[in-house]
Amino acid sequence: MSPWTDEPVLVLEGVSKTLGNTRVLKGASLSVAVGEFVVVRGKSGVGKSTLARIAALMLKPDSGRVLFRGVDVTGLGDSGLSQVRLKYIGYVDQFFSLIDSYTVYENVELPLRIMGLPEKERRRRVADALRLLEIEELAGSLPGELSGGQRQRVAIARAIAKRPVLLVADEPTSNLDNYSEALVVSLFRRLAAEGRVAVLMTTTDLVTDFPADRDMVLLDGRIVERAAIR
Repeated sequence: MSPWTDEPVLVLEGVSKTLGNTRVLKGASLSVAVGEFVVVRGKSGVGKSTLARIAALMLKPDSGRVLFRGVDVTGLGDSGLSQVRLKYIGYVDQFFSLIDSYTVYENVELPLRIMGLPEKERRRRVADALRLLEIEELAGSLPGELSGGQRQRVAIARAIAKRPVLLVADEPTSNLDNYSEALVVSLFRRLAAEGRVAVLMTTTDLVTDFPADRDMVLLDGRIVERAAIR
């Protein structure tokens, strides 16, 4: 099935998840299609990262279903989920998850190496991603030499260099200054608008009006329209 379709790339149906003694998700439902930029807001600790990890197929729900490109992947084993993630999903971790001994270029290139892309294609994709995030001059730097905002931009560049069908960004603007935040959000909007990717972004920002197609809030373990609680 081609990823370029009006059908949702990701569908979460009544997803629940308990971490420790806390049930953080209580029947959360959501869909995201290619061309859509969807924002899910919520206070710290309400389960946004859990939701993001389930959406990125990094964590399995206790109940409910996860459909990816129309296929129920809830019961897939770790190997199958890993293959789907590698090929189709870009994930931005709020804690960067960069390799300290790798340069910025090498960090962005690594998933492309694992995907088996030729060197010429890897160079092109890395250069494009670094340019879009305006960090070309940092290509030879190590993560330890960068600010938190710069490391976040590297993590985003690494995710988009894969040319994913689904981009899941967990609080990607939390370490960014105003200029960098505007750059990143406008990039997400543009990538979605050009029909390249479905974008799901979580944030603790309950105030800023992001240019999203749907503006949601994770409230008491469920996802609701932001407009419904204003």
